[in-house]
Amino acid sequence: MKKIALALLVALLSACTTPAPHLDHSLTARSQSPRVKFIVIHYTVSDLPRSIKILTEQVVSSHYLLTDTDKPKFYVLVDESRQANHAGVSNWKTYTQLNVSSIGIEIVNPGYKDTPEGRLWYPFPQAQIDELIPLLKDIQARYNIAPENILGHNEIAPQRKQDPGPLFPWRQLADAGLIVWPDANRVATQRLIFEQQVPDAVWFQKKLAQHGYATPTTGVFDEATRNVLIAFQMKYRNKLFDGTPDGETAALLEVLTTPAPAVATK
Repeated sequence: MKKIALALLVALLSACTTPAPHLDHSLTARSQSPRVKFIVIHYTVSDLPRSIKILTEQVVSSHYLLTDTDKPKFYVLVDESRQANHAGVSNWKTYTQLNVSSIGIEIVNPGYKDTPEGRLWYPFPQAQIDELIPLLKDIQARYNIAPENILGHNEIAPQRKQDPGPLFPWRQLADAGLIVWPDANRVATQRLIFEQQVPDAVWFQKKLAQHGYATPTTGVFDEATRNVLIAFQMKYRNKLFDGTPDGETAALLEVLTTPAPAVATK
């Protein structure tokens, strides 16, 4: 009886076993690219213990969390091969829903506080930036990420986000060769032109969209367009980021979206 039962069990197990597929890895398609095409930088708006709790126990997450300790370090919270939920509803150029194509880096920073004198933003200690830049260089090199695809959360979601804020030192990233920075001489020349006559809303909306922002095409300086201008100004002109479409902002946009003229050689 036991032998019959054992035979039946073996037969059932054999029937339920799916044969392993035969996988031939001898061929490789030319048309392919890494999943990761963007790096998105955030601040946590919380202290370290709360940031850890939020990013490990709640619905939001990031690949890396940079601490604000005396000697900052990174917690690796999500493997780069997996999606982290840090970007939310987001757009950049032709891409949407950037969670699927980005690496998210959260930096412990309180963000800002509102006071009777106005909003005060918290700076990023240099020790954090010194720790951040090598990681950015490593990720950029491994995935061949274009400089224009290293972004702040507010750039991919300008209608609802402000991080990493106006005190994030983008210029240091430019000096490290990570992002493109507008040439000061070209900006000065263009500014003289644009301050004579500031371009209209259509021009700004087209240029902002060309740079990469999801920008309205209303032809008027509505609130949504101003929010995009604020995100742009926070990055490239952080001393004044009120969303006003002035000559300096136009000059910065023109330089960033127009290749430098070729230099004649003998």
